[in-house]
Amino acid sequence: MPDTGIQELAKQVESLQAEVAQLKANAPEDKLSMVVMSGDLDKLLAAFIIATGASAMFEKVTMFFTFWATAALRDPEKPPRGKDLMSALFGRMLPKGSPALKLSKMNMLGMGTAMMKGLMKKKNVMSLERLIRQAGESGVEIYVCEMSMDLMGMRQDELIDYPGLKLAGVAKFLQQAGTSKSTLFI
Repeated sequence: MPDTGIQELAKQVESLQAEVAQLKANAPEDKLSMVVMSGDLDKLLAAFIIATGASAMFEKVTMFFTFWATAALRDPEKPPRGKDLMSALFGRMLPKGSPALKLSKMNMLGMGTAMMKGLMKKKNVMSLERLIRQAGESGVEIYVCEMSMDLMGMRQDELIDYPGLKLAGVAKFLQQAGTSKSTLFI
């Protein structure tokens, strides 16, 4: 009889070990995943402030840029070439990079944006361009939605030089977000 008790205890321990291994395998990682959809200056500032802050706390940070946010990653110095008519039209209508972004509220024909940028400079708040550089230096990963780029007629050679910037589909983002402690949508 004592052998059966030991065998039963061994089975229970084995079962518990398997459950613990499963919990560990499914546990969220110390990382933040963020969908960045807005192309508004204030919302992109918030996204990069959160990203650099999370990165400073040793979290891995992944940003997935889609739709209107992709225009923020255009490099104003890189001229688009070889575009069809629709792509060229989108290129003219979309902001040419982060310096051309407007506020979501109180833009007032650009006066609000200029006032906000002036106030940020006066209060020593990093510009969006500086926050983007800081994010790159901090190891924040940026994925740009291939479908959005295609729809808006953008090409990878128009984007800013950012360490490790990659084009990806939604499946790649979902893979990243699926193991994150936090996922945000901006």
